[in-house]
Amino acid sequence: MQIPGLGQVTEDVDLGWYQSGPVPVPVLGGALCRIIIDGYDDDPAPEDFHAAIRTFLALDRSALAAATPSIFAYYRDVMNDIVAAGDHDWYVEIQSPDDVLDHILFGDAPIIRRDLCGDRHVYVSLECECDWEHEHGLQIVFRDGRTVTKVGPCDGHLTNSAAYADDTLDAVVYHMSR
Repeated sequence: MQIPGLGQVTEDVDLGWYQSGPVPVPVLGGALCRIIIDGYDDDPAPEDFHAAIRTFLALDRSALAAATPSIFAYYRDVMNDIVAAGDHDWYVEIQSPDDVLDHILFGDAPIIRRDLCGDRHVYVSLECECDWEHEHGLQIVFRDGRTVTKVGPCDGHLTNSAAYADDTLDAVVYHMSR
């Protein structure tokens, strides 16, 4: 099957999604990623997926730079928990939001899917490894492939309002979970 912006994709019948071949992703420094498209066949507006793909693949690093204050807030909350627990072996020193991206290993399989329970937008979700949170990692979510609208531990949710069942968190990029 062909999906605009990705070309030929392969269906994973067991998982019910499509996967592209390696595609350079500028926002991730040109890293080659296999884009996963979930829910495409049954979607009433596949052109929304096409637009999200096109937009995401046109993003430059500034989209991530805009999210660094939120990513840094996540880092600080995790480090505060580590210090409070007295487990200094896991402490990672990051000086400022400007340095936080240097401590992330970006995932190579962004997942594109529609939020069926919430605002119905199409999101690109990227699971990453990070130096400060080995167990839960870092999830970065782009609404419509355009703007980072959620960061935090990998929980599979596309928005903080969905993750915490709280509509007041709709515009919140990072929310401390306590």
